[in-house]
Amino acid sequence: MGAMLHLRLITPADRTDAVVRLIDRTVGTTHLVVLPGAAREPEGDVITVDVAREAGDELITGLRKLGIDTCGAITAETIDLSLSKYADEAEKDAPGEPADAVLWEQLEEATHEESTLSITYVAFITLATMIAACGVVLDNAILIVGAMAVGPEFGPLAGICTAVVQRAPRLAWRSLVALLVGFAVAMLVTAGFSLVMDAANLFSEERLHADRPNTGFIYAPDRFSFVVALLAGAAGTLSLTSAKSGALVGVAISVTTVPAAANAAVALVYEDTLQAWRSTEQLLLNLFAILLAGTLTLLAQKALWATQRSRMTKQG
Repeated sequence: MGAMLHLRLITPADRTDAVVRLIDRTVGTTHLVVLPGAAREPEGDVITVDVAREAGDELITGLRKLGIDTCGAITAETIDLSLSKYADEAEKDAPGEPADAVLWEQLEEATHEESTLSITYVAFITLATMIAACGVVLDNAILIVGAMAVGPEFGPLAGICTAVVQRAPRLAWRSLVALLVGFAVAMLVTAGFSLVMDAANLFSEERLHADRPNTGFIYAPDRFSFVVALLAGAAGTLSLTSAKSGALVGVAISVTTVPAAANAAVALVYEDTLQAWRSTEQLLLNLFAILLAGTLTLLAQKALWATQRSRMTKQG
């Protein structure tokens, strides 16, 4: 069976009946349990219900309109296993496929966590950029892939996309700050790292300027780079919204963001302004492409689910 959500609600006693009626009206719900007076902090009734993932956003939106998130509590978790014919019937009744459903509240929460400027975030993006610096100097594709896996910059990129679609200016600002400050610190530290490596005779200007068949694309932006970044942005966004996605697949969608930042930092150390500028151009081009693709993907998903919800309402 597909993914379902388990909701645990704390509701004031005078709103319990309204919540139950909302749940009854929502297609794709089952296993409704009401425990009067069970909650102590905040005080109220406890309601638990299982809902098909594709109906989860509609139900959570309705609960927020009733003010349950401010006067009580809404907790949601994914059910890994549910052996119940009632659950199977609820999923059949719900519109669409679970893997295609977007839980906007969950998406905003996930991108909020991934796009917050923190010591851990700055450490990861800095380490990724230093690894990428080693990769570009050594022309080592494995190190570039390693840097792409470590880089956390897709979190803020996804946060900006989500903020644009959901019209959440605070999330947009937080994500933009994390993105810009993160790259600025990473490039500055990587420049210092490059000087240390040069003093130890591990980095050299000759290596940077040598023929680099495996990593030369990093400072050679073209239309193909833009297309790849568009595809990567769409894939990363789908990884965030899909029920079938485990970890944040988007962290591997660095394609030419972290590596380009690293190449620019190393080139600046050796006063190669042309290569530094072309790497920066590659970085900005790919950031724009990922943002564009991510935003368009979320808009398409939002429009799709609005259409399906409207169709179900008419059928009902």
